[in-house]
Amino acid sequence: MAAVQGDVPRLGLDAFTQKRVVTQNHVRETEKLAAEVQAGQVPRPAFVVWPENASDQDPFTDPVARSLIDTAVATVGVPVLVGAVINGPDSRHVQNAAIVWSPATGPGEIYLKRHLVPFGEYLPFRGLLTSIAGRFSMIAKDFSAGHRPGVLSLAGVRIGDVICFEVADDQVVRDTITGGGRLLVVQTNNATYERPGDNGYGGETAQQLAMSRLRAVEHGRAVVVAATSGVSAVISPDGHVLQRSGVFTPALLVADVPLRDPRTVADRLGAWPERIAALLGALAVAAGAAGLWRRHDAAPPARPVAEPDLLAGRA
Repeated sequence: MAAVQGDVPRLGLDAFTQKRVVTQNHVRETEKLAAEVQAGQVPRPAFVVWPENASDQDPFTDPVARSLIDTAVATVGVPVLVGAVINGPDSRHVQNAAIVWSPATGPGEIYLKRHLVPFGEYLPFRGLLTSIAGRFSMIAKDFSAGHRPGVLSLAGVRIGDVICFEVADDQVVRDTITGGGRLLVVQTNNATYERPGDNGYGGETAQQLAMSRLRAVEHGRAVVVAATSGVSAVISPDGHVLQRSGVFTPALLVADVPLRDPRTVADRLGAWPERIAALLGALAVAAGAAGLWRRHDAAPPARPVAEPDLLAGRA
């Protein structure tokens, strides 16, 4: 498989202000991949993964965005998982989508992000907050959540797809594995909220990479992280990082990854260890509180202090 990191033209909240530039970046890197395959420099991948928001314009309604994606997919000649922002389900909402794009038939299966992030993908108490701080109006539309697990077919391979910080949601990730995912894909965009740090990237990128390594071990699956501006990575089922990109730079990762079917203990037990731990914690708190109450009831009453005899010693 291959993961494409096209990078963004700007940083922070301005990362996507230039329409379709981020899409052009991913098209350019995909065409570069196709050229390397043609030259025999890298093997032809079965499929390619683009990151979250690789298309900032809805390719179903924007003919330029669609043409760019069609060109890239046709050039590389294999299915591409395209991260895109699409309109709907009404005029006040958009959706965070992963689209399976075939070189033969165009767009097919779609996964819509289920677990949305407040203040990043939707604004709670929109009327109140925008009246207090006008900067909140930069979140022009709220995202609408999907409802089905991200189990998709890419070149005949069943993958489990999660988008951005969905990798932190136990249930969302587990649903893709129990639904048949043989490989875990994490599509992410860190450009909007990241700044390069002393170690080359900020906290969000480091967190997501660590979480992706944990998910690999937890579910016994290889993990492919495709990030708009980095870090993109290929992680083995034992949690080792086999390949990784830099940040805020274009990159291509091409690797052989194992496909796994067996379910781990974590897959089978689900949330029960967490529930049992929470119950035991609650019982421990209750037992401690009961012990304090019993000790309070058993304490002997305080002895009254005798008042001094003011007349004592008088003639």
